[in-house]
Amino acid sequence: MIRDVIDSDGFRANVGIVLMGGAGEVFLGRRAGGRGWQFPQGGMRVGENLEEAVFRELNEEIGLERDDVELVGHTARWLRYRLPPRYVRRNQQPLCIGQKQRWFLLRLRREPMEFDFERTSEPEFDEWRWASYWDPVREVIYFKRTVYQRALLELAPLAFPEGVPPLPIWWDGLARPSRREPAATE
Repeated sequence: MIRDVIDSDGFRANVGIVLMGGAGEVFLGRRAGGRGWQFPQGGMRVGENLEEAVFRELNEEIGLERDDVELVGHTARWLRYRLPPRYVRRNQQPLCIGQKQRWFLLRLRREPMEFDFERTSEPEFDEWRWASYWDPVREVIYFKRTVYQRALLELAPLAFPEGVPPLPIWWDGLARPSRREPAATE
């Protein structure tokens, strides 16, 4: 049985992947069944290190191998979000109340690249597209927005060493948590 790593506070250890193409756009996948758009991400398994988890998830979710990408960098700390109460599976032990994520910036080594969503019996994605760097913040499900915002801000200087693109006019206030949405913490 494959077990995820859940810490004593109830946060599941997870890796997130920001995959860039040559034009500076990022891969955005539509969750299977049309349930929103997001970056590839997934839980770490017991005994797995961060890089092993990144490349396993990259292969399982979009069918790429380690040699298909360049590892550019990662966030310095864990970024956390809490799940809204309706998403907490109270019948599972240990109880998972949210995710703590380390985000990795990868760049494709060549294009065009073929993506394969059929590597697992339950594919994560059923469609994909290239998106401008900042757009995923407003496309992801609401409770992940603050983490996406923080990850993209931290990774932007690595993604764009010649100069980070300006923030879009909608940026301010979009990802701020409401009173019911707890803020992401380190």
